[in-house]
Amino acid sequence: MKPLLDGLRRLGQYPSALVGLAIIFALVGTAVFTVVTIPYGQALELWRGGEPWRMHPVNARPVWVDRIAGNNSPRTMVVSSADAVIEQEPFVGGSRVRIPLDFDFGYADFPSELNLFLTSTHVEREPFVRLTWETPDSREFILGGRRLAREERVSISQDWELERRLGRVPHVGLFAGPAEDGPPQVLEGRYRLMLDVILFEEDARIDADLVVYGRVHGLAGTDHQRRDLMVALLWGIPVALAFGLLAAVGTTVTTLVIAAAGVWYGGWVDAVIQRLTEVNIILPMLPILVMVGTLYSTSIWVMLGVVIALGIFSAGIKMYRAMLLPIRESPYIEAAKAYGAGNARIILRYMIPRILPVLIPTFVTLIPSFVFLEASLALLGLGDPVLPTWGKVMNDAQTQSALYHGFYYWVLSPAALLMLTGLGFAMLGFALDRVFNPRLRTM
Repeated sequence: MKPLLDGLRRLGQYPSALVGLAIIFALVGTAVFTVVTIPYGQALELWRGGEPWRMHPVNARPVWVDRIAGNNSPRTMVVSSADAVIEQEPFVGGSRVRIPLDFDFGYADFPSELNLFLTSTHVEREPFVRLTWETPDSREFILGGRRLAREERVSISQDWELERRLGRVPHVGLFAGPAEDGPPQVLEGRYRLMLDVILFEEDARIDADLVVYGRVHGLAGTDHQRRDLMVALLWGIPVALAFGLLAAVGTTVTTLVIAAAGVWYGGWVDAVIQRLTEVNIILPMLPILVMVGTLYSTSIWVMLGVVIALGIFSAGIKMYRAMLLPIRESPYIEAAKAYGAGNARIILRYMIPRILPVLIPTFVTLIPSFVFLEASLALLGLGDPVLPTWGKVMNDAQTQSALYHGFYYWVLSPAALLMLTGLGFAMLGFALDRVFNPRLRTM
């Protein structure tokens, strides 16, 4: 262990190692923070659906992009009836309720969408609601009336009759100033959506949430299904690191032990190991993983098992064998045999530790290669359908032609995290190689 500890102390002489360690520690810290603050079940709910999902705009840019461009694009606003001053006039068998949903709009662009979510607690007779839109300059637009189910979404932006009357899409026409020549201009000020509700049961009540969707959202934006991409970017870190680390440990440890056993026992054991290795070397890993994902399962844990299984008899066995053959003939191995050390003890305690320092750089640089492999599978449409990962985000972006529509953030964010992960492990691995590789150390 002394050469290993001495080598680790010398890492401080290499700035690239310090930068690589800083990147890795930042990724690990973010992964721990993500798992603690957004538990697995909550992450799946946020990614696959749930109550907060419907409150996000579609294909919204990140907030920082808007600030860099110097724009004042609207943010999403939720106006709830719980905060409104409600007027109620009871009558025999029911009541009339007026719910004003007021909000201030002071942005330089129109919202991306308007939705009204209504919840009714009636038992038999459905309430009736009439909607009126009031602008800051005292204009009124009748949005129509309807009977309400227990839960209902009123898509104001998709009201074709209202669009015909306004002459443009409702979320633009309702926020535009008086008709003028040229493109419509946003009218800033205080808006109101008045809900005039008739309840036909004494105990009935109604709750309303008006969502004025913005054009920017959060630090990572949203996708075509209203999902906050920050969830996938954050949870992609622990998934990627776990996949890369487990795959690297599984393939490296098993390959090293098998190579050492073949060198020590020799004969037919070594011959069988070498023949299996030669057969496995010619098998293409990526097509096999594609076949497994297509015909069996795209679960990330199934893919991890296949990767480890294919990596056991890899080309590394031949490299380890070449390094272990001289060690088998060393005098201290003969001494260990003389005092009665068993085969397992000699392999695990005397042979393998001798080459561990040289293998550490290879192990470190192997981790990002498996991270990229998982992302490649997801990009090909073979990613885990449950977990939010970087590759899944890029696959969705590719499917929706994100670059063609100008949603560069959708592709650049996960790609930047993949490159950062590879850079951190590569810089540390190259520094470790200079520390532990005798030929590089003497140069």
